[in-house]
Amino acid sequence: MIIRKAEYIISAVKPEQYPEATRPDLAVSGRSNVGKSSLINKFLSRKKIAKVARTPGKTQTINFFNINDEWYLVDLPGYGYAKVSQQTKAQWGKMMNTYFRTRSTLKGVLQLVDIRHPPTEDDKNMVNMLWEAGIPALIIATKVDKISRSQRPKHLKIIADSLGLEDWRLILPFSSEDGTGFDELHEAVEHIIGGDPFEDSKEIIKEK
Repeated sequence: MIIRKAEYIISAVKPEQYPEATRPDLAVSGRSNVGKSSLINKFLSRKKIAKVARTPGKTQTINFFNINDEWYLVDLPGYGYAKVSQQTKAQWGKMMNTYFRTRSTLKGVLQLVDIRHPPTEDDKNMVNMLWEAGIPALIIATKVDKISRSQRPKHLKIIADSLGLEDWRLILPFSSEDGTGFDELHEAVEHIIGGDPFEDSKEIIKEK
């Protein structure tokens, strides 16, 4: 996939603020400090289109980006940040649930987890929520440059087992620092946005 155009459109907290549902959406989800903004910037080959915050939990709205005038990349609020109040966490959860429930053009979710740590309860709850809602999710393990190549399969298997995945090779290893997984992610997203069965994108990851 060639990214010819990438621009921020709007930050929304309720459906009436979303862009008109005339194009596919692909959402990006993950806990605070998982490297969501860095992945978006790397994927789009734009240094600062998504703000990389020094303080986790900075993204508090659903942010829409116009990609190639063809589809929307949707940056969801990071979850699991301990210093955010329970009330704020509940608001974020309601905001995302509403988006998942009402956005008819949502093609799937790129669900990010940190390869260095087992998935948190929040990660497990998010993945289960997506699957129960019938929303396809591609699991991406970020920050793989922090783990040696020989140790990556072990960490990916831990993630797969924790999330109930049948094969750890269905997880995409990704690094915004050294570009690991960059080409595979572009190829997978092209299939997803193109309307191919979501399972095809997972097979791309598995075969690499």
